Amino acid sequence: MSDDTIRLVTIGRILRRRWRLLAVLAVVGALVGYGASVVFPPRYTTSASVLLAGQWEERELLTQVDIATSSTVVDRAAAKLGWTGVSDTELRDRVTAKATDGNIIKISGTADTPERAQQLSDQVAKEFVSFAARIAGGSSDSEAATGPEALRQQVRETNRRITDLAKAADPGQTVESVQARTALEELRTSLEEAMTKLDQADPATTKTGMVVMGPAARPTGEAAPTRTQLIVAGALLFFLLAVIGHLVVARVNRRLRTEPEIAAALGSALLGTVEVPDERGAHRPEGGGPRAWSRRLLGVDTRWDIPSPQRSGDEAGRRIRYRRVCARLRDQLSAPRRLLVVVPDGDEIARRAAGQLVAEAKSDPLLRVVEVSVHRPIVPDRDTESGALVLLSAGSWTAEELAGIAEACADGRHEVVGVVVAGTVRAGPTRSAGHPSDEPTPALAVRGHATGGSV
Repeated sequence: MSDDTIRLVTIGRILRRRWRLLAVLAVVGALVGYGASVVFPPRYTTSASVLLAGQWEERELLTQVDIATSSTVVDRAAAKLGWTGVSDTELRDRVTAKATDGNIIKISGTADTPERAQQLSDQVAKEFVSFAARIAGGSSDSEAATGPEALRQQVRETNRRITDLAKAADPGQTVESVQARTALEELRTSLEEAMTKLDQADPATTKTGMVVMGPAARPTGEAAPTRTQLIVAGALLFFLLAVIGHLVVARVNRRLRTEPEIAAALGSALLGTVEVPDERGAHRPEGGGPRAWSRRLLGVDTRWDIPSPQRSGDEAGRRIRYRRVCARLRDQLSAPRRLLVVVPDGDEIARRAAGQLVAEAKSDPLLRVVEVSVHRPIVPDRDTESGALVLLSAGSWTAEELAGIAEACADGRHEVVGVVVAGTVRAGPTRSAGHPSDEPTPALAVRGHATGGSV
């Protein structure tokens, strides 16, 4: 199986076994997103388009985009709008521009209401066209009177003076009067031709023929991120963080899950694996109260990082596994066959498996079960036992904890003769066809902790 398949299986296991917790966290994330939408009021955005006549290169269009969003243009628009409570700096942040196909500059304005967004876009577009025309005409605000329009006014005044001089000239047919009138008409013609060429070469006519393509449309919806988007984003973010958190916890988890690793940590050989029926709630922590109730409700009181129990054949098949472990112990031990079965405290699966193993052994070998704390392991001193058998479930204990159990056995002068790993299976039929019923299970008295109490 590839690594990608393993990751998909792991994520699928998280979704199946932690869906309640993930759903609750998604709801919490949605509430956080809703709170963010309340803190940040909605915004509305609209755009006004400005058409640039003539041929424009890409770098020239980018220059016009910078002019449209410059502080000069935006400050002029702010002065015309006269909004209170909105600074020029804040207004500059709300104005953007970009060049599109067809030599069109789209100027976008963002405001807290649709009406203000429309007003902002239209006003900035007007100020942009006006300012660009002044730049192309080579004039500033203080020099606007000396621009092309003032020059045309001077030409018209000169033509009027020429007409007055022509009328005031001698109306006779003398050579001098005719030459004077002819010279004045030639001067008028030259002046008109010069003005025509000036108009044709005027950069304001050839390069800055900008037209605002109508008013900006009034926005009908909020600009992103909308309240719905914030709610969905919050729910998705919390959901993903929960899944990633589960994966990180599984990554750093040092609990041993395979039989060879467990046997190596205890320094002994694996004698076999046994199975117990999966009983929901059997290995969950006992106790009541709001905390335990909430853990059961969210489904966090059960392990998710272990595979789902496989379906077993029947009870007879499970008992065969126990008998094979007992047979291996008989072959390994010499008479009298007495063993101490060490079970980690809190390992409910191993405790149930130990009870079944004692029942199947039928006093050969004679097994004595003790539960040992993994935090402060203490094993009873050796009496008549020939060694210790460690029985535990996979995926529950770290190598350090198992090494502590092995050291406790050594301190009690018990040699660890083998390791048995217990797992859970989904119970099949009690007895399959063709399997005769076994004799009744003998009564079992199991000793408890190191203090010698009965269980």
